[in-house]
Amino acid sequence: MGCMTASPGRRVLLAAPRGYCAGVDRAVIAVEKALEQYGAPVYVRHEIVHNKYVVQTLEKKGAIFVERTEEVPPGNIVMFSAHGVAPTVHEEARQGRLATIDATCPLVTKVHKEAIRYADEDYDILLIGHEGHEEVIGTSGEAPDHIQLVDGPGDVEKVEVRDPSKVVWLSQTTLSVDETMETVDALKTKFPGLVSPPSDDICYATQNRQLAVKQMGAEADLVIVVGSRNSSNSKRLVEVAKLAGAREAYLVDFASEIDEAWLEGVTTVGVTSGASVPEVLVEEVLAWLAERGFEDVEIVKAAEESITFSLPKELRRDLREEAAALVAERGAAGPAGA
Repeated sequence: MGCMTASPGRRVLLAAPRGYCAGVDRAVIAVEKALEQYGAPVYVRHEIVHNKYVVQTLEKKGAIFVERTEEVPPGNIVMFSAHGVAPTVHEEARQGRLATIDATCPLVTKVHKEAIRYADEDYDILLIGHEGHEEVIGTSGEAPDHIQLVDGPGDVEKVEVRDPSKVVWLSQTTLSVDETMETVDALKTKFPGLVSPPSDDICYATQNRQLAVKQMGAEADLVIVVGSRNSSNSKRLVEVAKLAGAREAYLVDFASEIDEAWLEGVTTVGVTSGASVPEVLVEEVLAWLAERGFEDVEIVKAAEESITFSLPKELRRDLREEAAALVAERGAAGPAGA
């Protein structure tokens, strides 16, 4: 396939910020540190973050990803992903005699704590999010008798509550800001007394990446979002780009997935990446575009990010010894759960 001739009319708008957020960075480093400290294998329940490249890279280093806690042999270490888990999963790990590392993003933990607090105050909690997403499952598990899912504005009509004066909304952290507020507005029309959480649940990184895409979308003929198809925040970036005015927007895991036909009639390409995407994948997309004449790169800066999170406290303990002690305890006490 021949390369296009370079042209001063062709340019790339590169979003800033993009890629790893603080929660993803913390979770990925946590897996790497656990492997370094304790040796392989370290089991991870679900994908540590929703990115194919990251998961494959960690697997090569000795991480084993499982869908269910019961898949982890007793006496091993299991890490919970950045998306968070329900209390029942912590109990499964205890029953399975597993040492645990909780890599839940602190911003997701904040939503969990809000759910617990409002449930303790006997509120009906309307959780705005996507059915089946790990984060929604984890948050719902904190107060299953008080939480009902609202999957977009179309769900509002069927929502019923016990007391309209005691209703609060929370949200999945990786949603589209605009769609979430559209859902909130519809809920407020139905329940005028609806209480908002004390601070915005949608994570700062999700908002900043969407803001950058909004700024570039009006100028871009085509927007390429680097991210995996099971990444909620990456998929939202595609939607935001189209709403902002981009003629087309596509989601790709790797530069090799870009179709050269997408460039037909295009002079400006916007490039960004989801919050779980390493920069190396963006660099490959920029190199692919440069080979086809899109060498002029302009930064579209929407915000500065300086937030960092400390690593999970469990990494400061000898978890292999702890796991062995749990197995010994089971041997002395009989089968788990006895």
